[in-house]
Amino acid sequence: MTFKRLVNFFSLALTLGFASGVMAQGNWPSQPIKIINPFPTGGTVDQISRLLQPHLQQALGQPIIIDSRSGASGSIGTGIAAKSPADGYTWVMVFDTHGVNPSLYPNLPFDTFKDLTPVMQIGTGSMVVTAHATTPYKTFNDLVQAAKSKPGAIGYGTIGSGSMAHLAMTSLGNSLKVDWTHIPYKGGGPLATDGVAGHVPVTMATYALWAPHFAGGRLRPLAVTSAKRMPELPEVPTLQELGIEGFEAQAYWGLLGPAGIPPNIVNRMNAEVAKVLKIPAVQERLVQMGVVVTSSSPADFDRFIRKEIDKWGKVVKENNIKAGQ
Repeated sequence: MTFKRLVNFFSLALTLGFASGVMAQGNWPSQPIKIINPFPTGGTVDQISRLLQPHLQQALGQPIIIDSRSGASGSIGTGIAAKSPADGYTWVMVFDTHGVNPSLYPNLPFDTFKDLTPVMQIGTGSMVVTAHATTPYKTFNDLVQAAKSKPGAIGYGTIGSGSMAHLAMTSLGNSLKVDWTHIPYKGGGPLATDGVAGHVPVTMATYALWAPHFAGGRLRPLAVTSAKRMPELPEVPTLQELGIEGFEAQAYWGLLGPAGIPPNIVNRMNAEVAKVLKIPAVQERLVQMGVVVTSSSPADFDRFIRKEIDKWGKVVKENNIKAGQ
């Protein structure tokens, strides 16, 4: 083969390859799409994923599979997504632990910035310090006084080590000079089971997790972590009102994909999720869960994640928090 023919051959191959790639992107999606839930079933990530699922299926014309891959504060499932092909058929729904894990796990199986594509911050939600109805704690101050009288004796449950709830309670303990004991669970589902049953006396978790149980009287909300009182719990004070100046901790949910997904696919996924979040039935359910929809752009979500990693990374370092504590 002459040099000229060789050049023509490679030019044709590159052209065909480029055209094939463009065609594949243009035909997206042409097969089932997987959304990884990196937490146990029953938690808020699972609930929101399944809330969006049927509407995304209709919008995209392909089955949406929710694949639960829990472990290590969501980093196992997120790692699976990071290592998946960047073709738009694998995504992951993350929780607030996503902004903590880089500081908590020094050997993550992925690089949070290099190996993942932010798609959308779906929404934020306040967390609630909650006591079981069988405890003597009627107010947050009751809890604080009891903890001060018996250092280390009062345990509180969260969805896991290094979760924002864990870090928030650690910060509260430092501010109030209170020593309470962390009881980490492996996700919202297991925490909800023990919390409602009274096996763990105090919890810090999202309102979304406890919303169905407050009305029944089994759980007693003591304080919220938002800057303002929640409309859903108008009688419950914020921690700022209780004298902890500047304290605010918001949970969040968001969608990511592997690095390298073509921008047109990322933008299409962002647009379709944004449309689903405007469906009245979806909005109504999210309001019931105490989720404030943000429906951000990919760029805004990327900036948000970076700020969260910086903010909570300082708490991890200052308190020498380790995975499994």
